[in-house]
Amino acid sequence: MHEAVIQRIDIAAAHDGEAELLVTLAYPNGGAAQITLDEFAARTLIETCQAQTPDALIGASWLHVRDALIASSERFAGLPAENS
Repeated sequence: MHEAVIQRIDIAAAHDGEAELLVTLAYPNGGAAQITLDEFAARTLIETCQAQTPDALIGASWLHVRDALIASSERFAGLPAENS
């Protein structure tokens, strides 16, 4: 099965000043997409892939990105919503 892989990694500052990873995925059909990972998701991705540096993520499956996004989102599960 052919799947998307990480093609490029960039580091950017989020609006709150925290570091984010900008992950570019390359698809087998030639398409590309950019995904922004917050600090928690970025750390999860790096740990899951056992990467020593962000650039070491290049070539990893997009499934690791998906799992990092899920882990980041789930850390808020069960917390009460903030009042507007």
